[in-house]
Amino acid sequence: MAVFDPKSRYVSPPLEPYAVTDRRGRTVMALPMPEPPVDQSVGRYLPKQGQRLDHLAAALVLDPFGYWRIAELNGALLPDALDEEERLMIPPVTR
Repeated sequence: MAVFDPKSRYVSPPLEPYAVTDRRGRTVMALPMPEPPVDQSVGRYLPKQGQRLDHLAAALVLDPFGYWRIAELNGALLPDALDEEERLMIPPVTR
């Protein structure tokens, strides 16, 4: 099974994996999708061209692996979806 960062929402409470069949007919283990945590924005940031989300997370959230929190707060399932955003909402430093 996957190993998650200790700050991940997939760590606590522990999620029970379940078996599903993928489109190639293989049985694989999956995790249920937990509800996203309710974060309030502490401000907005105007990213510069070429600035990576993990670098922003390291500077603004003090956790380079916290890029997913910025993506989640801005309603993006994938961090790359934020490339075209003009202003990003920034979550608080700690949870």
